[in-house]
Amino acid sequence: MVEVAAKPETARVAVASGEIVMARATARAIAAGRIGKGDVLGVARLAGIQAVKRTAELIPLCHPLRITGVDLALRVRADRVQITATVKAFDRTGVEMEALTAVSVAALTVYDMTKAIDRGMVIGPIQLDEKRGGKSGVWKR
Repeated sequence: MVEVAAKPETARVAVASGEIVMARATARAIAAGRIGKGDVLGVARLAGIQAVKRTAELIPLCHPLRITGVDLALRVRADRVQITATVKAFDRTGVEMEALTAVSVAALTVYDMTKAIDRGMVIGPIQLDEKRGGKSGVWKR
């Protein structure tokens, strides 16, 4: 792991996004709440939030961070679910990996909950859209 003790603690924000593309009928079923496993968007949102809190356990060289907030938005479109994660922390290193992990796990949860009716779903692309804080300041796609 990179040594971060000498770095100042600052407010950190990262925004990541991604999507899972599916058959239109699958998107309609998700929007209508007609998936046998339950509320796909609600469960995926909670899974993504939980993933933020577990990122340091999943990615070997990530530092555990003091997360101060997570916003995870899932939107059903005609043939996809779009996912956006905003993660905030006050710490010595950024929260990019946490935001990317949130999007990834939320998309995997959508897949898991709907695979019985649509095994052809495609996850991605998943990307970092923005980061703020620390020495490097602001970066936007």
